[in-house]
Amino acid sequence: QVQLVESGGGLVQPGGSLRLSCAASGRIFTISKMAWYRQAPGKQRELVADITSGGSTTYADSVKGRFTISKDKAKDTVYLQMNSLNAADTAVYYCYAEGVLATTGAGDYWGQGTQVTVSS
Repeated sequence: QVQLVESGGGLVQPGGSLRLSCAASGRIFTISKMAWYRQAPGKQRELVADITSGGSTTYADSVKGRFTISKDKAKDTVYLQMNSLNAADTAVYYCYAEGVLATTGAGDYWGQGTQVTVSS
């Protein structure tokens, strides 16, 4: 069974930084794309950034220049380095793995979410 386990959320002051991690566990062969989404209270879930197996990245306009997504393919782990955080970044951040091929079959998976709160 494939699972995504996130870590690194928490409370940070405006202007601060956090690094989120998401590790995919299970007997995985390949993952086509990994991504971070976020959902603020009362708002829809939105894409923050994604990275393909080839290393191509996409960012939401609101985080360009402040957030960096990266991955460790050998560990099936994706990271989100978040700098210059502001109150608008407060949300639950979810890891997403698309096109996962594992011994249990193929599918897409979500993590459980990790809270990021930016406040003084």
